[in-house]
Amino acid sequence: MFLIVGLGNPGKEYENTRHNVGFDIIDLISEKYNIEINRKKFKGVYGDGNINGERVFLLKPETYMNLSGESVKEISDFYKIPNENIIIIYDDISLDVGRLRIREKGSAGGHNGIKSIIASLGSDVFPRIKVGVGQPMEEDLVSFVLGRFSDDDRKILEKVFEAASAAVEVIIKKGTMEAMNKYNGFKVEQD
Repeated sequence: MFLIVGLGNPGKEYENTRHNVGFDIIDLISEKYNIEINRKKFKGVYGDGNINGERVFLLKPETYMNLSGESVKEISDFYKIPNENIIIIYDDISLDVGRLRIREKGSAGGHNGIKSIIASLGSDVFPRIKVGVGQPMEEDLVSFVLGRFSDDDRKILEKVFEAASAAVEVIIKKGTMEAMNKYNGFKVEQD
């Protein structure tokens, strides 16, 4: 069993912001594998289905980013999903738009959602897919991550979201190392 979590903030005002790429990718996966996300429980909205013959849960925590761990912990405890099978998808400002980075474990790197998950699970060992959103030039970090992408960046991101969705499938089928080998060099170039 796998738990696939996209991080973001609930509410219309946060839709399509840099901080919500995790939610966007979960929506894409839900469409691709025909998994409805229509149940409210575990401080989030979720659904379950199959990817490659494995039962998977798709979760969008509704706790707001900084408390994401509460939602992840509740559902993983309930279904007894081991940390190695909890895949977290989120935005990363240290990566350029068009890049992905997959890791098996590691620190939060300043990301409050990941900080919360590490604290709640009591471990930093869980696969993660980081999606590059670029770095703020002049504006402060909060305004930047809660801001929206340019149209050009959005086009690039559609390809990145597809790659992130494919990476989830590789992690489930062949493991995180295989996904790292395949996608850590991934880059969508500007046209």
